[in-house]
Amino acid sequence: QYEQDLQQASHILKGELAPVIRHLEEQMKEFAATLAYEQAAQLKKKIDYLRQYRSRSVIANARTPDLDIFSISHDKKAFVNYLMLRNGAIVQSHTIEAELKLNESPEEVLAFAAAQLRDRFESKVTEIVVPVAIDYPDSEVTVTVPRSGDRKKLLELSQKNAAYFIAEQRKRERLQLDKKIVDTEKLLLDLQQDLQLSSLPVHIECFDNSNFQGSYPVSAMVCFKNAAPSKKDYRKFNIETVQGINDFASMKEAVYRRYKRQKEEQHPLPQLVIIDGGKGQLSAAMEAITELGLQGTMTLVGLAKNQEELFFTGDSEPLRLPYQSNSLLLIRRIRDEVHRFGVNFHRKQRSKGTFKNQLQEVPGIGAQTATELLQHFRSVNNMLKASSEELAAVVGKVKANKIKAYFSNTP
Repeated sequence: QYEQDLQQASHILKGELAPVIRHLEEQMKEFAATLAYEQAAQLKKKIDYLRQYRSRSVIANARTPDLDIFSISHDKKAFVNYLMLRNGAIVQSHTIEAELKLNESPEEVLAFAAAQLRDRFESKVTEIVVPVAIDYPDSEVTVTVPRSGDRKKLLELSQKNAAYFIAEQRKRERLQLDKKIVDTEKLLLDLQQDLQLSSLPVHIECFDNSNFQGSYPVSAMVCFKNAAPSKKDYRKFNIETVQGINDFASMKEAVYRRYKRQKEEQHPLPQLVIIDGGKGQLSAAMEAITELGLQGTMTLVGLAKNQEELFFTGDSEPLRLPYQSNSLLLIRRIRDEVHRFGVNFHRKQRSKGTFKNQLQEVPGIGAQTATELLQHFRSVNNMLKASSEELAAVVGKVKANKIKAYFSNTP
């Protein structure tokens, strides 16, 4: 029975209501057959509720396959919205902010963000819907740019979600400029009470991991002091000891390196550390704290990626804060900031890696030369636009000729 309940809960979280309704209908018939009418009536109410919910949440044709929909709004910054369509219903919506780099097109940002978000939410569907053609890194995924029909309507909904996110962000910025923000001390007291912390969390740090299909694994840490970002204390970590995709080991390495240094240099430790992930990531982070002998010096909590539930070490049940509570709004803000910081760092590292990999395919060009070219030209496109004389000024005439010859013969 327990396993069946878990399976039904899994279906609900994925937006798969049909098998849950069928399961409840079978149970209702069994109760009715044994004259247990009261239990049958309770199940009937659950079935009616699920059907009403499905009728409100289904926004696409029932024949529409499962899809991932992405849209992008951009000016000085780019905002990418992700809608996850399952069984005709939107079961997930998430918007991220990304900085637009020089010589980087919105299409490149969208392709990278789509891959990141699909990885974060563990999506395996084989079709994505986007407003413009992109070079998606997985050849087995179909990229659709709709002109009409359900896919076009879903794309428009994604664009509205992105516009709403931008409007809400600007509203928050205006509130901060007008100093109409929640009293900081009260906010931190609320957080201390809600999380049952032993001390006021004036210093909070948050960790998140990023990788791209197992490549270029990085971690990021943001720091908030008195409920505000302390950007001088942000840290970035290139993962050095982990091979392949291992989110737990990557988290352990980042946390260990951060607090080993803080301990050695006798810097103050945070009262609260937020680990973006579930129990596995939290346990890995706690292992690092234990190895450093820092147990009891700070409180670690894990923030589940999808449900926004908080996990404490050793607790079997998560803590669910009210959705619009000041404490959860602050935690969500910190989480969004570490996502932004981590994704931008990961994009930069991946661009460097791609640049170097391309150059090191040129006969006679090694890692050091590739690094020199990267520092000077910043991207392959810039380098290809350079004249032979400009290339020679950086790496010499012989290597410049090799580079020109290689790329002129490469499709």
